[in-house]
Amino acid sequence: MVERIAERILRLGAGRLRVAIDGLTAAGKTGLGHELAEQISAAGRPVLRASLDDFKRPWREAHLYDRTSGEGYYRNAFDYPAIVSLLLQPAGPRGSGRCVLCGIDPLTQQDHSAITVQAPPDAVVVVDGVFAFRPEINEHWDLRIWLEVDPEVSLRRGIARDQAMEGSGAESLHRDRYVPAERLYIAEVGPARLAEVVVDNTDFDHPRILRI
Repeated sequence: MVERIAERILRLGAGRLRVAIDGLTAAGKTGLGHELAEQISAAGRPVLRASLDDFKRPWREAHLYDRTSGEGYYRNAFDYPAIVSLLLQPAGPRGSGRCVLCGIDPLTQQDHSAITVQAPPDAVVVVDGVFAFRPEINEHWDLRIWLEVDPEVSLRRGIARDQAMEGSGAESLHRDRYVPAERLYIAEVGPARLAEVVVDNTDFDHPRILRI
């Protein structure tokens, strides 16, 4: 599966490419991003990896907006102007190539937006994250990948993943914030229909390509 998707990406051309991997929480976005990066690199193309989670607005500004409810998280958590100006525009075929791969570290809250890397003219930038096909950034992708998973599977995986950090609050974090936010996203944007590649990743051991 990874090899087929990597081949699909490389057929887009020799210039810089920006690939988005979207899906519900715990759909496997980060894992697929790493595997694709390895496959593309093995084919001889330079690869940069980034995550939209590293471009959220800082918590110190949280008093200015709601970020804890489902709708607040969907509307306010991510800094889309920064994603465009720091990452997606520079990484484009006509961009400077001077990319920022991390804005605000989500764990330390340190600002890394002054740290840039140079993307070669033939680089493939693989970016994972929820809400990647929102109108604010959707036009900047050269290929969109949607990971389809059953919502209940997503919920179980997400809670299990976050229990180490959130403890007993992991379930409410997902049920009260992430799940409502993702429902809004699906209702407003319909991300699966925007994707050129769709993968059923409900079963990690047996992913199925539904569209490519």
